[in-house]
Amino acid sequence: MTLDTSLAYAADPGYTGDVLVLLSLRGGFDGLSAVVPAGDAAYYAARPSIAVPKTQLIGGGSFFGLHPALSPLLPYWTGGQLAAVQAVGQPAPNRSHFSAMEDLERAAPGTSIRTGWLNRMLGLGASTDPLQAVAMGTAMPARVLGGPAPYLGVTSIDKTALTGEQDGRPISATMAKLYEGAPAALKATAGQLNGALQKTAKLRAAGYQPANGAVYPATDLGAALRDVARLIKAGVGLKSATVDSGDWDMHENLGSAVAGRRMFDQLKALATALAAFAADLGPDGLRRVTLITISEFGRRVTQNGSGGLDHGYGNAMFVLGGGVRGGKVYGRWPGLTTEQLRDGDLAVTTDYRAVIGEILRARCGVSDLASVFPGVTASGLGIVAAR
Repeated sequence: MTLDTSLAYAADPGYTGDVLVLLSLRGGFDGLSAVVPAGDAAYYAARPSIAVPKTQLIGGGSFFGLHPALSPLLPYWTGGQLAAVQAVGQPAPNRSHFSAMEDLERAAPGTSIRTGWLNRMLGLGASTDPLQAVAMGTAMPARVLGGPAPYLGVTSIDKTALTGEQDGRPISATMAKLYEGAPAALKATAGQLNGALQKTAKLRAAGYQPANGAVYPATDLGAALRDVARLIKAGVGLKSATVDSGDWDMHENLGSAVAGRRMFDQLKALATALAAFAADLGPDGLRRVTLITISEFGRRVTQNGSGGLDHGYGNAMFVLGGGVRGGKVYGRWPGLTTEQLRDGDLAVTTDYRAVIGEILRARCGVSDLASVFPGVTASGLGIVAAR
């Protein structure tokens, strides 16, 4: 592939923070099934057929336990690289998938800001390389990356090429030639694209074999995380990646905590992909990465008549990485009795932006947190160690 060197782009040589991987669990993740408040009797009263029995919980302490389908992640929980935050969420309830996800990714309620918070974080640096951030997978690029800072949205590394490029036709070289005399803004954009294509072409040519015996599941999530690990290990200047995992909108037939049931199988697929990602990176690679899960809202505390859960409020987040102080559940538990709920939902005691803000400050070197999350103070949970 030919590249006009006058169209060169710049990585951010001053960035020494973690690669932040944002995994969106779309549809409304039920954090009460994943991180079970076994010490709260109201949980079992509210879910007579879908609550996870105490005898099946793993990695548990005196109050919380993990769903047994998360067993592939247990070594990272007990090893201190995986933690959870309970009763986390947005500042106000919003049970609409579309608007709740928009609010979650814009993360600036009460303002006129329309960019995504991750794009605002990227804008604090000096990079003009679109490979500083990648929306990886089959989903459309997330709103969280919307804004002026450059990023790349791709379905996979092996499919990152202009139409016809993989047939041996030098489309990118032709484009570079066409833009030689273009105005600076257009020329720079063409250079950014050509630079990203050149890097990914080299990765395709080199092929990829996951390390440390990691076996990714044959799912969209597994493929996306495999490519994120590939970019991280290739040293292309990646600062952040977004990945989606869907089908969490379980209004019916959530099922008991056994294989073959809907929630069990979905959690097992999630855990298997995350465990492969962590294994592939290895201890040294994981020290440079922090992965967080978010979802637009949680589910109702009480199961419905269809054996499922309707849209709710408070939720759980997972944080995975070498800098995580793991093996425990963070956050203030509000309780699940009727008077402790928020309109029938788990109350939110920790703003998700404060959790991410703590990670951005401690692991990604972000000092100007107000530019990313207006009006938000980083949490003092201590969920990660400073780099």
